[in-house]
Amino acid sequence: MPLPSVIAIDGPAAVGKSTIGEKLAERLGYLYFDTGVMYRAVAWAALQRDLSPEDTAALSALAETLDIDVVPPTVSDGRQYTVLVDGHDVTWDIRRPEVDAIVSPISAIPGVRQALLGPQRRIAAHGRVVMVGRDIGTVVLPDADLKLFLDASVEERARRRFRESATRGDAVPYAEVLAALRERDRSDRDKPISPLRPAEDAIVLDTTNLSIEEVLAEVERIIRDGALKAEDD
Repeated sequence: MPLPSVIAIDGPAAVGKSTIGEKLAERLGYLYFDTGVMYRAVAWAALQRDLSPEDTAALSALAETLDIDVVPPTVSDGRQYTVLVDGHDVTWDIRRPEVDAIVSPISAIPGVRQALLGPQRRIAAHGRVVMVGRDIGTVVLPDADLKLFLDASVEERARRRFRESATRGDAVPYAEVLAALRERDRSDRDKPISPLRPAEDAIVLDTTNLSIEEVLAEVERIIRDGALKAEDD
């Protein structure tokens, strides 16, 4: 049965896109690529250079010159991949609260998005890829074979993010995590460029009360049903 070669997964912060995307790619034998780490890498680099999130020209130039690479895990510490910026491992650095606080406005800068769009599309062009982000189905890969939009209540997403940070021994108070996610949601949905929203032809899944395995089972059912339909056509 034919399977979708390019799968786009979008959704808000801490909804589980990365976990589902990685596990799905593993089961299908596909490449897993989370585009959000690219924007986080730019935000981290901006902090290192004391650049303001409002300095759009400097940030666009920075995004053009950074050497951002995503490779299989190089350390067994629970990471899904290793993120390198100019050869420096920033995998966990880009998950810090100070990066959370500025990544949304930085990711809304047209020059930054344009600088990263080409590399993202080149990866997808090879096919057999699960690409995860917030505008994959709407902007980056509007012709993706399958578009999924994962959602969950902000409270549940905050609990997931809180547990994740606690597991790493880097616990942030739950109230702080919840407030940050609410602000992130507002910023992502209100941004003038590539706002967070499902593509018109995306399948929306509410994962609030679902385990990872239950979400994966539903996604696999969608893929299986789509493959059967394509075979019938």
